[in-house]
Amino acid sequence: MTVLEAESTLTARYQTTIPDAVRKVLGLHKHDRVVYRVSDSGEVHLARAGAAGAEDPALAPFLALLDARMMQTPASILPYTNADAADDLALVKGVVLE
Repeated sequence: MTVLEAESTLTARYQTTIPDAVRKVLGLHKHDRVVYRVSDSGEVHLARAGAAGAEDPALAPFLALLDARMMQTPASILPYTNADAADDLALVKGVVLE
């Protein structure tokens, strides 16, 4: 369902102005960042970067793969134990985050 449709012109430097109505719907202000998502069908979706609902495009396919794997082989689902945690902590021992 289309809520709003607006048009803008591409300049000689490949720049465009986001129409006022679109800025209002997305809650955009000066210096806000936007994200463009291009589907395999060629549709482009524009959203405010970091906006609620913005997802990593790899997340849904990964979760679907994980779900299918769990349904096919439920016995492969194992609890995460204290020993697993100790092994994982050993992997990052001495790593300093800046």
